[in-house]
Amino acid sequence: MRLASWSWGGRDHVGTISPDGREATPLAVRDASLGALPLIQALARDEPLPQPSGARLPVEVVTLRAPLPRPLRSLFCIGRNYRAHATELASTVFRETMPEKDPWPIVFGKLGECVVGPHDVVRLPSAAISVQIDYESELAVVIGRGGRDIPRSRAMDHVFGYTIVNDVTARDVQMRHQQWELGKSFDGFCPMGPWIVSADELDGRATRVRGWVNGALRQDGLTKDMIFDIPTLVETCSRGITLHAGDVIATGTPAGVGMGQTPPQWLRSGDRVRIEIDGIGAIENRFE
Repeated sequence: MRLASWSWGGRDHVGTISPDGREATPLAVRDASLGALPLIQALARDEPLPQPSGARLPVEVVTLRAPLPRPLRSLFCIGRNYRAHATELASTVFRETMPEKDPWPIVFGKLGECVVGPHDVVRLPSAAISVQIDYESELAVVIGRGGRDIPRSRAMDHVFGYTIVNDVTARDVQMRHQQWELGKSFDGFCPMGPWIVSADELDGRATRVRGWVNGALRQDGLTKDMIFDIPTLVETCSRGITLHAGDVIATGTPAGVGMGQTPPQWLRSGDRVRIEIDGIGAIENRFE
């Protein structure tokens, strides 16, 4: 199952995408501005999906929005969760906090209001605010059944599916404040999409994440190489905190970020970042 949100005919729509990714079928949802959230919540209650509310349309004629354009709350995000990525940052300001020295994942928040669509333009801040804008290609886990203190052994029962996010980061702001939320949460700093693929069609523990900048491959990683796997992340984020249907956990980025280049390669106006994950599809955003 693929759940998506899109605009067409002057209205927002929510529905399903065909397995080949070519057709969109709108469903009868009361508030389409919430994207796929009501559908995920209904499925978590073992309710059926709403009936179709219109004709199928070719995906190329609609404007895809983020599948969760208004997330339930802040995104849970994981820092330095691929070994090669941790290594590439070992000579940077992060050298004192390498995750392999710690038995726990690095977890931070990213405000849900920064989510934008899979092909939206991302506005760069003025140079007075930040000059070190970076990209991070990531698999994101979408929670289905909620819960608290979820054990690792049952964590996958709580995963609804997966989508793609670009955890765009203002590195200088991230370092300036030591806590990461501000540098991660500028308006537009979380492109998401193109849709959510359910866990019965994709095992996020065994897929491939790639990222390109202006057509040049920068990132290429396998999710099996995560330091902390998806069940561990669900267990960690639910310790003492109730996860809800529609919550999002961004699982970290592979090596190849701009900060890890020699010299660092920050995003500039006109740059395009494309992220592709096997079994999901791709997002591509222009930065201006």
